Amino acid sequence: MRLDKYLKVTRIIKRRTVANEACDGGRVSVNGKVVKASYDVKIGDEIEVAFGTKAFKIRVTDIKESTLKNDAASLYEVIQ
Repeated sequence: MRLDKYLKVTRIIKRRTVANEACDGGRVSVNGKVVKASYDVKIGDEIEVAFGTKAFKIRVTDIKESTLKNDAASLYEVIQ
């Protein structure tokens, strides 16, 4: 699954276009490397998203094409 879609499905970023802009702007890194929105997310990847002065770091535990709002948090675990 594409990184921008994963960020939207997990509801870390609410809109895919915003997720795409964040990736292209260099604010999203996977396993320590800045990546584009087209990066293929795999289970075990560590994703870090920079929100202003704060950074949000997660580990991918599951990948689903769609999920309910209540189940979205089960697709990742917060590392911080």
